[in-house]
Amino acid sequence: MAHLKAVIFDIGGVVMRSPFIAIAAYEKKLGLPENYLNCSIVERGSNGAWQRFERGELPLLPFYDAFSRDLSDTTNGNVWYAAYCRRKGIECPKLPQQLKVDGRELFGSMMRESAIFDPHILRAIRRIRAAGKHKIIALTNNFARTSTENPIPASELAFLGWDREGATPRSLRGLFDDFCDSSELGSRKPELRFYQIALDRNGLRPQETIFLDDIGINLKAAKELGMETIHVPIGGTLAAAKKLEAKLGLDLTSHPREEEVMAKL
Repeated sequence: MAHLKAVIFDIGGVVMRSPFIAIAAYEKKLGLPENYLNCSIVERGSNGAWQRFERGELPLLPFYDAFSRDLSDTTNGNVWYAAYCRRKGIECPKLPQQLKVDGRELFGSMMRESAIFDPHILRAIRRIRAAGKHKIIALTNNFARTSTENPIPASELAFLGWDREGATPRSLRGLFDDFCDSSELGSRKPELRFYQIALDRNGLRPQETIFLDDIGINLKAAKELGMETIHVPIGGTLAAAKKLEAKLGLDLTSHPREEEVMAKL
């Protein structure tokens, strides 16, 4: 579509593998029902440890402790999960009376899981860049900002897979014309301010952009601003790339090649 001037990509779950895969595995390990921990993260609200960390307000090591406390809180967690079941129209299973979540272990597994490029989206980005018709922007809830007052120990960087290039490697940043990082800009999705910052610093109107994300609430906020959107569910990156292909009028998916090489850079 001729009116589209930019494609905006979420990172985790779109450009990279989804950290939700690691959360699901951890829930299974603890015998928790599906999405129990996700509910606790989301329903904690803007002052939750996860949300504060993504805005760059909480250093890594204190985040581990706060994240552990938030997710181990069954008093609130059970209420939030029961409400989730009602919204979904599903029977609420037996819920834990006590829970001990290791925030460091969970976050580490999430980071290692999301360190792998998705081959379909990576190929699409490269072809959009080669066509030279659209700006390519990242809009990510991230944790890249570091503090000289609270340096991360080398052993911890290695544990997270950040020991070579940090939380956001050059091979990732280099794919984009602009990389909008929540921890650097002090705002996060789905806060409308974060989207507006990305638009303003690239001289774009919402109607000139299309946004890909794996989380519904983030897409809802983008739609409120007037962006076009594409949902990218787990396992649905090729289908999403095909939808983007139709929107842009570019070949983004045919003749798959070098996918195994591209999958992990």
